[in-house]
Amino acid sequence: MTTLTRLIIDERKLTIEDVLSVARGTALVELSDNAAFVSVIQAGRQALEKLKARHQVIYGVTTGVGDSCTTPVPGTQSDDFALNLLRFHGCGMGEYLDEATCRAVLIVRLTSLKTGFSAVRIELLEFLTMLLARGITPRIPAEGSVGASGDLTPLSYVASVVVGERDVYCDNSVRKTSDVFAELGIAPLRLKAKEALAIMNGTAVMTAIACMAYQRAKQIVSMGTMATALLVEVLQVNKGHFDSRIFEQKPFPEQGRVAAQIATFINYDETYRLADGQRVQATYAVRCAPHILGVLADALPWMRQFIETEINSVNDNPLIDPNEGDVLHGGNFYGGHIAFAMDSMKNAVANIADLLDRQMALLVNERKNNGLPANLCGADAYHRAIHHGFKAVHIATSAFAAEALKNTMPASVFSRSTESHNQDKVSLGTISARDCIRVIELTEQNLAALLLAGVQALDLRLQTGELALPMLHPTLQQLYRRIRAQSAFVKEDRALEQDLRQLVDAVRSGELEKAVN
Repeated sequence: MTTLTRLIIDERKLTIEDVLSVARGTALVELSDNAAFVSVIQAGRQALEKLKARHQVIYGVTTGVGDSCTTPVPGTQSDDFALNLLRFHGCGMGEYLDEATCRAVLIVRLTSLKTGFSAVRIELLEFLTMLLARGITPRIPAEGSVGASGDLTPLSYVASVVVGERDVYCDNSVRKTSDVFAELGIAPLRLKAKEALAIMNGTAVMTAIACMAYQRAKQIVSMGTMATALLVEVLQVNKGHFDSRIFEQKPFPEQGRVAAQIATFINYDETYRLADGQRVQATYAVRCAPHILGVLADALPWMRQFIETEINSVNDNPLIDPNEGDVLHGGNFYGGHIAFAMDSMKNAVANIADLLDRQMALLVNERKNNGLPANLCGADAYHRAIHHGFKAVHIATSAFAAEALKNTMPASVFSRSTESHNQDKVSLGTISARDCIRVIELTEQNLAALLLAGVQALDLRLQTGELALPMLHPTLQQLYRRIRAQSAFVKEDRALEQDLRQLVDAVRSGELEKAVN
């Protein structure tokens, strides 16, 4: 049974891990009732009401939105205007984001609205908190955002749930919001002026996806490091490639850490010497693995900084200064930093997908794998001619790598003018984030395939006595046992789809990493 932690929403900044804990249902969200915290939120709302009373021009409150900002909105219609705003944006398309990602969207949006600068009522923050606490999650289509003015269309699905419309995830099913509210005795919240815009005009969808991508990319580095160590052992290549002195002379910190982990996992020390006849240098897919994995590993810290700054930013428009009472018209909804982080991440991850495919090529090629059978075929000599081992799995990893590489084109450079040339330069951050998740999915598939092939190669070495399991580092022993617990040695040809799917799930969820550490 999972023990829930309490996550108090107050002045403190949230981390990626905070967002993920809410997304996965391991944290119970509570809105602080601290008087100072609440008073700032109330001050922001009061400032807005005073500006309205003075007939101040306020975008999205006393005016239309986008290119319609020259159209006055009478004060008597401002609440109805908020409702129409969320309704006409109900044009999202494509697949729906999964429930965990939608919960991440909800906590990210709540975090952005808590400062008072968005001028929403405390009642709205309480309502969003209640949705998270009761497991009622807006169901959000993935497509339809240009990433400035924020994630308008997908976030309209959050605003719509607040007023009791559209669909939600609840009790492991998709249901109409109105039915869930009626069943649970929840009264929809009537949004006031600016509140629909405050929910919609922000970067919460791209940022939530970025949080999910960050965690999975981090796992890819960790598991790719283990897979490389396993490869070194089964290919019996020169372990000296991972000597710390090499990496001290090119001191990227995380690259060096990856090399040090590989060295640990292969039981390397400086007394190691090449065996007679052993090839002095492995191919780049082994020798340069720390340099390839290290690019992503060294980039993750600044990507974290970008993502966490965005999580804790006020990114709607206009802002209302709760201290001075001024209205501030700007562009904090622009998702350029997330777009750049996601475009960069998918490039680094796709390079790892390609690395894993090249490592698979070494394993299955009898001219490169140092005496292992072609395609890692496990059949005996008599039946080997009619069995194919991992031949098709290698074809699949090549396909996964090719698709991952194809998706590395940066989305952010394809900005295009839209909405009557008002949104004439947009970030496309949400598309970047979605592309990044797709590249990660493909890389996780390659990682699972390589791990399955690696334990197959290890079994073949164990059968010949060239290796013995106790000779390996405990982490690799545990990795072998964990994979073999769900996937048997491939002696004769069989469909490996389910073996691979189960292993992908274990990689993606982080369960495999936890099981071997």
